[in-house]
Amino acid sequence: DVVVVVSAMGKSTDNLIKLANDVSRTQPGREMDMLLTTGERISMALLCMALADLGVEAISFTGSQVGIITDTVHTKAKIVEVKGDRAREALAEGKVCVVAGFQGVSTAKEITTLGRGGSDTTAVAMAAALDADSCEIYTDVTGVFSADPRIVPQARKLLHVNFDEMLEMAGAGSKVLALRSVEFARNHDVPIHVRSSFTWEEGTWVVGRSHERMKNMEEPVISGVVQDASEAKLTILGVPDRPGVSASLFEALASANVNVDMIVQNTSTAGTTDISFTVPKADVKTAEPIVSRIGAELKAGGVTHDDDIAKISLVGAGMKTSPGVAAKMFRVQIGRAHV
Repeated sequence: DVVVVVSAMGKSTDNLIKLANDVSRTQPGREMDMLLTTGERISMALLCMALADLGVEAISFTGSQVGIITDTVHTKAKIVEVKGDRAREALAEGKVCVVAGFQGVSTAKEITTLGRGGSDTTAVAMAAALDADSCEIYTDVTGVFSADPRIVPQARKLLHVNFDEMLEMAGAGSKVLALRSVEFARNHDVPIHVRSSFTWEEGTWVVGRSHERMKNMEEPVISGVVQDASEAKLTILGVPDRPGVSASLFEALASANVNVDMIVQNTSTAGTTDISFTVPKADVKTAEPIVSRIGAELKAGGVTHDDDIAKISLVGAGMKTSPGVAAKMFRVQIGRAHV
């Protein structure tokens, strides 16, 4: 029994976003979702046609048809339930199910999209709902590597990674698997097999610590090094150092669905402090006016932002008990990258 979740082809989503930019500055979220879901619908229909020519009986479903129910936040909705009844019926009839990734229907009966990496999340959610043996994610690399092989040629492929380590890698900027798909897999104990679209070689298994594949393994101190250049840094200068200031700032950002990653607050000097934090570059246009407004209300010294930053993260289960990891990391940076 096979269920296939498809993404849009090539640059389809980017082309649709360009069309939206050509005709609109406001781009209501509901209409963006209606537009962007067409890319996956094209893929699912074409795949079913191709399978028909091979004599494989297949049927396509949109996210709403297969029963992927989400909350009401447009452009980055979260899955609240997967019904999957139509998929089960089709599988019982011996058909291959082809499901459009990245999309669902909200509790308000509106079409929604799941945000970046939404097709991965759809695949894991379907696997959990149908109690699948595993979820295979096909990508342009042969698995999860200790570093980006396009940047570090000597990076090694990891045969097994546990959910917690993969969550850290995804959260730190690894593009192999979307963070939400790994969260879903861990919560529902769905083994993920990350493998190449172009070869049949075994990829990387992402599983829980209790899984058979993870037993009797001596885990390395460092599993991977991850870089992320997709974020920007915002700094609010000269903020009064009193309780509640940070809460008012980050509550306002949360209300606008802006995801804050790293937060650094300097030591107070003369009753004021600087607060720096990172957000996805795509959210800067939303975040900056909010931060400027809060800064004016607090009579802060100003707001700055920097798009030219990168985050480098070391991920591993054994770092806390292994002295010298940070020292070695900074020594390597000094020697090679002058970061």
